[in-house]
Amino acid sequence: MLRNTAGRYGWVSIGLHWLMALVIFGLFGLGLWMTQLDYYDAWYHRAPELHKAIGMLLLLLLVFRFIWRLVNTRPDLMGLWWEKLIALMVHRTHYVLMFAITLSGYLIPTAEGKGVDVFGWFTVPALFEFDKQQADMIGLIHLLAAWALMGLATMHSAAALKHHFVDRDSTLIRMLGLSRNTLGTTPKTKENNNKEKTS
Repeated sequence: MLRNTAGRYGWVSIGLHWLMALVIFGLFGLGLWMTQLDYYDAWYHRAPELHKAIGMLLLLLLVFRFIWRLVNTRPDLMGLWWEKLIALMVHRTHYVLMFAITLSGYLIPTAEGKGVDVFGWFTVPALFEFDKQQADMIGLIHLLAAWALMGLATMHSAAALKHHFVDRDSTLIRMLGLSRNTLGTTPKTKENNNKEKTS
């Protein structure tokens, strides 16, 4: 099943979620590493080029993911009303930060009017030019947004584990493309909780 339903995520959403998570964490690590490189290091120039090229592909993937999200059903959120509200805010903040990171990542190398080469496949043209002060500000936004996304992703992961191990609902396993029947377990409901307390 490619598309989402009210009860589960489709394979397209699942694939996009995990692929982008892997790429984002990889780019974050690469970004931190390349800022520590010495000028004479062999990767001093190659690492930023790799970072920019993958970043542009991530931006295209993000645009596709956002459109896919708009034309698909969002599976029902689980938990109490305040947990659902927080989950919705986290999801939306994820998109804001991802767009802030990828767009600022595009603007930094194109500040002088030079496009971004993507592995020789195509070049993303420069649409704007900025002076050094503006470029530095964009770079700061890129850095702060990246750290904010890492913090949010950590909270997101902790919440997913809480849903799985404490609430014992399907929040995590449905993003893995699994079901309770596949795992041979059932969700922990209020009725089950009451039975456990009285037994």
